[in-house]
Order: sequence, then structure tokens, then C-alpha cells
Amino acid sequence: MAIAPHDSLTTTLSQPGWRDFLELTKPKVSLLIVFTAIVGMVLASPGMVPLSALVFGTLGIAMASGSAATLNHILDRRIDQQMARTRRRPLATGSLQTSQALAFAGALCVGSMMLLWLSVGSLCALLTFGSVIGYAVIYTGWLKHATPQNIVIGGAAGAAPPVLGWVAVTHSIDAHALVLFMIIFTWTPPHFWSLAIARREEYAKVGIPMLPVTHGIPYTRLQILLYSILLILCTLIPVVIGMSGLIYLAAALVLDARLLYLVLALHRGVRPDLPIRTFRFSICYLMALFGAFIADHYCRLLI
Repeated sequence: MAIAPHDSLTTTLSQPGWRDFLELTKPKVSLLIVFTAIVGMVLASPGMVPLSALVFGTLGIAMASGSAATLNHILDRRIDQQMARTRRRPLATGSLQTSQALAFAGALCVGSMMLLWLSVGSLCALLTFGSVIGYAVIYTGWLKHATPQNIVIGGAAGAAPPVLGWVAVTHSIDAHALVLFMIIFTWTPPHFWSLAIARREEYAKVGIPMLPVTHGIPYTRLQILLYSILLILCTLIPVVIGMSGLIYLAAALVLDARLLYLVLALHRGVRPDLPIRTFRFSICYLMALFGAFIADHYCRLLI
């Protein structure tokens, strides 16, 4: 019996491809995570980053990030179907089955832990595993649906990558690594709450108690401003303690000034596009700030 053209097309589209699995790992988010982990490695090294830590540490952390992101897709698959921002994800559309995603997440997690344990060290492997559990299980499975402070509490897992990178090199946790942790930890609420304001109706529709849903937009704007001020103060700590120098300071001041301008305008509520603009800038902000760490570190080595 001949197969109708539209049946053939449906069959082709229903077969999972490598792009579906790649999308499960949230590649853009994972790249940012890996980048901040590499910055931790760079700052932990008095010279060049040891090759084994750079290669195997980066790969292991990237695999763990992909595993956590995939578990996030699995746990949120029904919610994703109802939100415009996420309804095209592979599990939401049915391009992948839950069992396939679960097997993929498990393979990435086990592979990551084995790679880190054998090539980088047990402490890095254990901390990375804790971050996976923190994001995929504690945040996605519980906190996200339990409290409007979900982003604040769950932000600890997202702030861990530079510490993981630091531990991959030194096999210990240093106070300087915790400074990097604090920068990302205080960056997370303004970043996500800006998006939550822009997508407030969608979060309300699926019953996720994001801060704009439970406490209103004006209160959320105030919290974004307060956390942004705390973030700005945290970005100055590396200079105060001698962790970074003038190149980093110059970049931080410029980035902080732009961030403060946006969050003040957002607090006043003068333009409806400011929440999503602030969200997008916050991504560039973090990448540029951590890039400045690298530039400052190697320039100071050359002087």
C-alpha cells in the first residue's frame, strides 16, 4: 500500500534527530555555564590553565549541565506545552519521548561524573553532581512550584560553575571562588525576574508562583532594583581584595552603569519593553563581566 505524502512527512518529523537532543541540553544556557566555569579555572591558575583540567573539566561540566537541562525538560514537559516560550521544545511537541530524554540525561550524568572523578578529582565530581540535583530536582521539581523565592534559593545551583572550575584546578574551595559564586547568585534574581515580568501571564496560566504573579509587578521591579544594587557591590569586591585589577574594574563600572540605568527605568515602569530588554542585557552583562576577568588576569600576568 502506498504511503501518502503527508504520512511520510509526519513519520519523518516524528523521528528524533541530533538537533532534538541538542535542544534538550539548552545549548545557549550551557555555553554560559561552561564559560563561567572556565573563568573559574583561569582565575585559579597562576599561569596557564592545566590542560587536563581545561579539557576534561570543561567537558565534564558541560555534560552535567546538559543532563540537568534535560531533566528540566522532562519535569516541565506538561507546563512547556502551555507556554508560548517553551511549547516548541522537543518533549512538548512530541519530537522526543520521555523515555528517550531520560536515557539521554542519565547517560550524560553518569558520563560526566565518571569523567570528572577519574580525570579532575572527586571533589569537583561531587560538587557538580550536587549542582545537577540542585537545579534539576530541588529547583525544577520542588522550589519552582512551591515559593516565589524559587529563583533566589535555586540560584545557588546556577552560581556553582565558577566554583566547579576553580575546584577542577586547585582541588579545594577558595574564598575567591566564592566571590564569583556571589556575583552570579546576586545576578540571578534580576535576570530571571525581568523575564518573569515579561511572561507574567504565561506563568500565571500554568500556576507557577513567580514573584510577579504572587506579589505583583511593582514589588518585583523593586526587588530587581535592590538585587541589582547588591550585584553591583559584589562586582567591586574582586578589586577591593586584589583579586582583579584596573581592566576588570573599568569593564565592571561600565556594565554596572548600564545595568543600573535599565533597572531604574524598569522600576519607574516608563516603557513596556524594558523587562525583556533588561533580561537580554543581563546575559550580555554576565558574559562581558566574566570576559573582563580573563582579560584582566592575563594582562596582569604579562606586566
